[in-house]
Amino acid sequence: MKIARKESRADLTLFYIRGIIQRAIRDKEETIIASDEGAVVVLAEHEWENIKETLRLLSDKESLAALLASHAVRDEGGRPEGITPDEAFRDI
Repeated sequence: MKIARKESRADLTLFYIRGIIQRAIRDKEETIIASDEGAVVVLAEHEWENIKETLRLLSDKESLAALLASHAVRDEGGRPEGITPDEAFRDI
């Protein structure tokens, strides 16, 4: 009897995990799963890739300076000078 009970708990757990994964992908929102030992965050892989790219850009001093300068121009009602997407991504 205990084996059947454990299997049904495992099946139920897998069902919930699949639901969490599907919602993270579909809704593009993270889910935080907390325990006494700490917490983990579940999010769609493409969202994680976007976060990593943002962190990479913000850790680049030149990119960060350009971003802040552009925001300052916009805050003053201006439009920052820029380049086309083709120019920005020509090395990719």
